[in-house]
Amino acid sequence: MTTAPLLRAEGLTKAYGPTTALSGADFALRAGEVVAVMGPSGSGKSTLLHCLAGIVGPDAGTLTYDGRDLTALSDSARSALRRTDFGFVFQFGQLVPELSCVENVALPLRLNGEKRKAAEARAAEWLARLEVDDTAAKRPGEISGGQGQRVAVARALVSAPRVIFADEPTGALDSLNGERVMRLLTDASRDTGAAVVLVTHEARVAAWSDREVVVRDGAVRSTEWAA
Repeated sequence: MTTAPLLRAEGLTKAYGPTTALSGADFALRAGEVVAVMGPSGSGKSTLLHCLAGIVGPDAGTLTYDGRDLTALSDSARSALRRTDFGFVFQFGQLVPELSCVENVALPLRLNGEKRKAAEARAAEWLARLEVDDTAAKRPGEISGGQGQRVAVARALVSAPRVIFADEPTGALDSLNGERVMRLLTDASRDTGAAVVLVTHEARVAAWSDREVVVRDGAVRSTEWAA
């Protein structure tokens, strides 16, 4: 790991109508580390993740990724960044139901212009690595929730992202499947050098991280790492 932040936010604010979601939030992430973002429901942790990933823009504050000002990028430039540098895992997987699992995993590559055969070959490798190669020809509705989340993790990793954003990735799973997903996610991220922003309210999930930060009332506590 390098000591310089790969992704840094300072003084982020975000409101939805009269509701303040972020109130001067600071955050720093260095390459290769896994950071758990914790806090009670409604504290602003998911909004923080969405701002860090460029999904929504903050109302104020600065946000830099690899030396670039994310808030100054166009919508199309941020979309391109999410296809190449960022990977995503959500609570319910959000797999495309009409596609097979191997097609779901290959989707980021296909959207980036890669040929189908090559994209699906890389997708199949990640399905095997995440221990769900037997799901390749199946559709999401034909597999279990735990399998679906591992397919979602494979999709997040297939494009070799530098940052993975995981929003309650085990929230819909039982404890056994949740542990398996976290083991595979953290092992894969460390093998590839990808950093992870892990939003969770569960201490057992946060225990897989290198560092924890806490969001309360839209502000972040304990944002810096140990020297």
